[in-house]
Amino acid sequence: MNTPPNAADEPPPSVDLVIAPRPRDLGGFTVRRVLPYAKRRLVGPFVFFDEMGPATFAPGEGVDVRPHPHIGLATVTYLFDGALRHRDTLGKDQIIRPGDLNWMSAGRGVAHSERTDPETRAAGHKLHGLQLWAALPEADAESAPWFEHHPKDALPEIETDGARSRLIAGTAFGQVAPVRATGATYYYVTEAEAGAAVPTPADAAERAIYVVDGSVTIDGAALAEKSMAVFKTGAQPGVRAGADGARVASIGGDPFGQRVIDWNFVASDKARLEKARADWRASIDGGFDGTYFALPEGEREWIPLPGDG
Repeated sequence: MNTPPNAADEPPPSVDLVIAPRPRDLGGFTVRRVLPYAKRRLVGPFVFFDEMGPATFAPGEGVDVRPHPHIGLATVTYLFDGALRHRDTLGKDQIIRPGDLNWMSAGRGVAHSERTDPETRAAGHKLHGLQLWAALPEADAESAPWFEHHPKDALPEIETDGARSRLIAGTAFGQVAPVRATGATYYYVTEAEAGAAVPTPADAAERAIYVVDGSVTIDGAALAEKSMAVFKTGAQPGVRAGADGARVASIGGDPFGQRVIDWNFVASDKARLEKARADWRASIDGGFDGTYFALPEGEREWIPLPGDG
């Protein structure tokens, strides 16, 4: 059940593509990268999809993602286990816990760090979650950055027979999430009992599911744990949890147009990416005086541009 399907396997008729994630080592902490993929760069506005962990940290150990910059995207963080402390140059200092949402819209530019908070680090802990990037519409690409945290209890729940879904962002099944997501977007996570139907919106042009735990069938064909299925436009897939139940992330939205990714930057043209790279380098050389990028309060280190050492 833990083995992703072979890329040569024939997908169900409603599925355009099955993606098996690629592992990435982030300094002793492994993530599974699903998007971007060579044959599928984005689904709706979502240009990046990582599963973090599951990982277990001994007392005194934890995650230390040093300050780094973003433009043209929103980071979307959701946890199943553990905790992460977000700090950014807007002055936001927020610990996210399972079921909560952190949404940071970078706009014209912001820097942030993600670390294990001291209390969690001292106790030892598990960490498991998803981090997505949503590309910003052209009209918002150079907007002022902002950050919102929404606790678990503020996120709408959708209950169907044998399944419960938490709407993290956007609109689905008559519910609207509180975060200011743009356009026709949806993102929710479903916990489904064995054999239960996993709800799938019928009206979004681009849709995909990712099996976090367990397995599902799509029109009777198996989709293994740690796999993403991208649906064909207009398809009406029948998705059901496998024999052990399933935890499934569902994403989608209208087609979003061309986007280019360079490191932590997203834009519709390469010139804007080059400017972002130059701005981060100038910030380092200038001691982070705020002319381009600054460091979050309390931070004294940063991630250099790839290749700069």
